[in-house]
Parts: sequence; C-alpha cells; structure tokens
Amino acid sequence: MTAKWLDALNPPQREAVEHIDGPLLVLSGAGTGKTRVLTCRLANLIFTGAAQPWNILAVTFTNKAAREMRERVADLIGADVEKVWFGTFHALAARILRRHAEIVGLTPNFTILDADDQLRLVKQILIANNMDVKRFPPRMVAAIIERWKDKGLMPDKVSSGEAGHLLGGRALDLYAQYQQRLLALNACDFGDLLLHNLTIFMGHADILASYQTRITHIMVDEYQDSNVAQYLWIRLLAQKSRNLCCVGDDDQSIYGWRGAEVENMLRFAEIYPDAKTIRLEENYRSTGHILGAASGLIAHNHSRLGKTLYTADAQGEKIHVCGFWDGMREAQGVATEILALTQQGGHSLSEIAVLVRAGSQTREFEEAFIREKIPYRVVGAKFYERLEIRDAVAYLRLLAQSADDLAFERIINTPARGLGAKTIEQIRRVARAAKLSMFAGAQKILVDGGLKPAAHRYLTAFIDMILGWQKQLDTLHHTALLELVLEQSGYMAMWQNEKTPDAEGRVENLNELITALGTFPDLRAFLDHIALVMDGDTASPGGEVMLMTLHAAKGLEFDVVFLPCWEEGAFPSPRTLDEKGMAGLEEERRLAYVGITRARQKLYISYAASRRVHGLWQNGAVSRFIGELPPEHIIEESDQTMRGMRRPVNAASSYSKNDYRIGDRIFHQKFGNGNVIAVDGDNLEVDFDKAGEKTLRASFVKKVPKL
Repeated sequence: MTAKWLDALNPPQREAVEHIDGPLLVLSGAGTGKTRVLTCRLANLIFTGAAQPWNILAVTFTNKAAREMRERVADLIGADVEKVWFGTFHALAARILRRHAEIVGLTPNFTILDADDQLRLVKQILIANNMDVKRFPPRMVAAIIERWKDKGLMPDKVSSGEAGHLLGGRALDLYAQYQQRLLALNACDFGDLLLHNLTIFMGHADILASYQTRITHIMVDEYQDSNVAQYLWIRLLAQKSRNLCCVGDDDQSIYGWRGAEVENMLRFAEIYPDAKTIRLEENYRSTGHILGAASGLIAHNHSRLGKTLYTADAQGEKIHVCGFWDGMREAQGVATEILALTQQGGHSLSEIAVLVRAGSQTREFEEAFIREKIPYRVVGAKFYERLEIRDAVAYLRLLAQSADDLAFERIINTPARGLGAKTIEQIRRVARAAKLSMFAGAQKILVDGGLKPAAHRYLTAFIDMILGWQKQLDTLHHTALLELVLEQSGYMAMWQNEKTPDAEGRVENLNELITALGTFPDLRAFLDHIALVMDGDTASPGGEVMLMTLHAAKGLEFDVVFLPCWEEGAFPSPRTLDEKGMAGLEEERRLAYVGITRARQKLYISYAASRRVHGLWQNGAVSRFIGELPPEHIIEESDQTMRGMRRPVNAASSYSKNDYRIGDRIFHQKFGNGNVIAVDGDNLEVDFDKAGEKTLRASFVKKVPKL
C-alpha cells in the first residue's frame, strides 16, 4: 500500500523519502522542500514498518523545528509519534547523559549551566588564579573553551601546539580547572552534554552497543551546520545500522564562527563510500532571475558539492543593482522605494526585509525609516538600544548634564574601576541628604571624606575625568570628544580586549556611533535626537519592515528583499578574509547566496560610492560579489528607473574635481561647515566658518544639501 502523500512529491523528493537502507545525503537547496522531505521520510519509515517510532532518532537544530516535525509527521500518518527520539543535539545528548551520569562523575540530577552562570564560574576561576579579568575577560576565556568542546576535545586531548600562548600560556590549565569545578558543582555546560556522551560511548562499548541496537535509523537536519563533536556523536550512533540520512545545503553553511564545519557535509561520500546522494534543485520560493543570480554567484565557490536551482514558475523581475553616492542616500533610497512598493505596488510592510552584513549597518536605515514614518522591527536590539550604545550615550549625557543621575549610575563603574555597589550607595545617601545630584554628591563626599582610601582614589580619578571632558565641550568637535571619551575611559579598550565575536560587533557599533554623531551639528542636537528615537513607537497594525543581519535571516523568506552595503571592505567582511583567507571568502559568498535566496519576488542589491567610516568619509569599490552576478539576471538602476537611486560612473573614485564647484557648502567631521573657495583636481581649498582656510582632499568632506 502506498501513502497518498507521496504523490505530492517531485521525483528527487520521493526518491529521498523512499530510500530506506544505507547512508543517504540529501543536498537540499534553498526553498526546495527540505522540511517536507524530512517529515515524509520519517512518516514513511513508520508507515511501511521499516522502523518503529522508538528506533528513529531525528536531530534538528532548534526545539521549534523538532516540535513542528513531530506535529507534521503525526498529521501525515495519524499515529502517535511521541516515542520517536525528536530533539536538538543538546537535548538528545542530555537525555542520554542523565542515564549514565555517574560514569563521568556526575549524578543524574546535574545542573545545566546557562551562559551567565558559565561566565560567573569562569570569572571565579580567573580571580582564584590572580588573573586580571580586564586583560583576560571571562567571555574570551569561555569562548576558547567552547571552541575546544565543539571539536570534541577534553583538556587532556588539547595539544600544546593548539593551546599555544593563549591566555598567557594558562589556557589549558584554566580549562582543566573549569572542568573540575563543574564536576564539584554537579553541573555541566552545553558543550559538556555532547563531550560527556563521547566519553561514555568511546569508553564503554556495551553502552554504545545498546544505543546502536535500539536506534536503527537516524535523520539529521541542517547537517552543514554541525560541528566536530556533533559529527563524532552521530557517526558513533550510526556505526552499526549505517542508516544515516543527513539533509542540508553546503551552499548555506554560514556559521563557521560558531564552530560549524562544512567539511562534515563535503566529506560525507568519503566517509560513507556507498552513500546515495540526492539533489533537490527545484525551488518553490523564488523567481527564475533570483535563482539564476544565486546559482551564478555561488558557482564561484570551489569547496562545494554542486547543484543548480531552478523553478517551474516565471522568470519574474530581474535583480535591481543600485548605486548611491553615499550611505545616507542609500538608506533614503531604500526607504523611498519601500514607500512606493507599499503605496503603489500593493506590497505590505511585513513582506519586506532589509538584510545587512553587520549589525552596525542598521543605524542609517533606522534613521531613514523614522524620518519617513515607516514602521520597522529590528531582529535583535535596535541600534540605539544596544548595551554598548546606551553606555556610550550615557557618558555623553553626563557631560552635557551632570545632574543626570541615571547616566551617572550607569557609567560610574563601566568599565569596572573599583567603584562597587557599596560606594555607589554611599554617594546616593549623601546626595539625597543634601538634595544634590549624584555627581555633586560624589564631589561632596570627596571633600567631606568617609570613603575608604582605594574608593576615594578611584572616585577622584573618575570625577576629574568627567570634569576634564566637560571643559572641552565648547572647544573640541563633538565626534573627537566622543573618541576621547571612549579612549580615556577605557570603554573601547574593554571591548577590543574581549576577543569574542560579540565584542567585535560592539566595537563596530561604537565606531558607527561616532559616524552617527558626526551627522549632527552639535552634541545637544544629537542627544535630543536620541531621546526622540528611543521614545518613538513604530508598531503598526499594517505590519513592519524587518531589519536584520544576513545571519539572522537564514531560514526566512520575504516577497521583497533589500541587500544594501555591498562594497569591498564591508562585504565580504575584511575580518573574515584576514582570519580565514580563501575559506573565509567562500563562507562570505555563501552568506551572499543566503541573502539572495531569501527573496520570493523582488530583490534589490545596493552599494554606496562613499561612506562614513569611524567618522571619516571614505571612497569604496563595488563588492566583488556584484561583479560575480550573471549579467542576464540583473538590471542596473538609474534616476529614471528607480526613485532616488543612481549608479556612479566609477564607484571607486566618485568624488573627483567635477563633483565640487566654487561656492559649494561642505562639511568636515573635524572642522565643521565651510565654503569651497578653490578646486584643484581632487584637492579643495575651503574657508571654514570657525577653523579658517584649509586645503584637503575632496574624499574627506561631504556636500551640504541646499535648502
């Protein structure tokens, strides 16, 4: 008897579903029905009697995906599937570990630490070893340990060569102490769940054999995102039956920075020589031009198994490749086009997404959406709501208004400078008793005494620092002042020294804040703007534009997608190229592929000829990824074909002698506003309102629009 739901599958999908025995690799391109194949294959195993529910292990990367798969399988076969082993790698490993906890020195009721508890434990160990937590931030130490666990390495398995001089040569010792402390607490972190499973399986053949006998069929979703420890865990469990089905897309492997190893998928046929490989290439999401562009781009990668997406539907619109003179015009152009799409094109806001390479790039688009009253939602924190931005703005608020107690309390010990909760409470009591602000109260307590010598010294240094900056409010340009604050306070260095992916993003956001500040005439105007932005509520019953990073967009789809900021130096990420070379470039190209394939109907890719970077104007070149798009699938936009958008003749040198005329009003981030009095090639002579006459390159200034 054949299940009716098999008739809804295309030939490759059905072949994958009906493959019962032996290793199977399903290369599932974006939008090709991967979830349908997984659920139908699992249902088919039970429906045909090839396996009982308790013989099946179905591994997903999120608990939500596991729940959805369970529900869909139950709907297909109308049977109870609760006994199927559904879950994430960590959830399934925890289930096994609780049965055999004593083997690794735990009891079955062990605690699984969350990220905050893990960091507190690492900090305790650092302090116990008399190590400076500023020089060796707990997050950085935890990230090093996590990477080793992703590779399946206990402390005794990490080579001295791999450990090198990490953490002053103490990394391995700290890792060992951390593991000992976890055992003493009867606890483990997420990495331990798989790591302890590997210890049990490899050290106790009888236990491994019992699971190999019980689990006869294994299915793994998003296999391209698995790490080494997950690969080893799956390989051990599948060793006996060899009925392993891995589903994924090597062209969408974009989480190398999390420990994902695309090689797990690329080497599948090498590990299982008798494996069957099935390619799902018919896309049910996007138009022909979008798929053609995506396939043409990803074909430049060498480390891939290869497939070409196609659709039976119409070709649709070509991809719009749009050039702007600068980042502000790019953001405004995107906002203008969104208004046209919703007001004239019949699209709802909830069908539209703007996907950026880095979180710091959301700021200009948020500003444009606020100006145009376009409801939007940022996946993650909005730019001005991010912790590091709030901290930096608190410094500026305190400089502008020393009576701002909320700002004072936020930054008095940020970064840590020996002014803890007890000292802050003393200041608070003195300030309230004297009816003073906390800043004035702090000055009073320094005069009157009452603090311990160390606290008195630290508070004196802090107050002197604030007063020194306040004296420069009227003489130093506000962007230069912020740079000075971030440097002298140690706040920027705090994040720069914390070598984690999260910290690097925070540094980028702080640099973007400097850029944002430079677009305002003075500090007060900027702070007023921040207050209005933070108070604004763009929620709308008509939906919201989604604004997120490309990484966050994986797995999502939208009718209309905007991919801005495609310039060299931004995308591909120079940091990724520096760290990983060609492998990094290929991962960046996969990220571009993911972005393109999020679009169902319309896709806009854009770049700017000039952009503010760290407060300075810089010319940029078009991303190499735009040059890799097949020309038959794209259309170059101009003023006549798209509102507000232009493509410069030469994006790499768009500011030339023809762009400026005598009498033009310009702005420089250090010298402020001025008038052009002479033009000599790429050099300008400018009479600045306050700084007098200066000669400088045109790329360092920006025209002030005429009112």
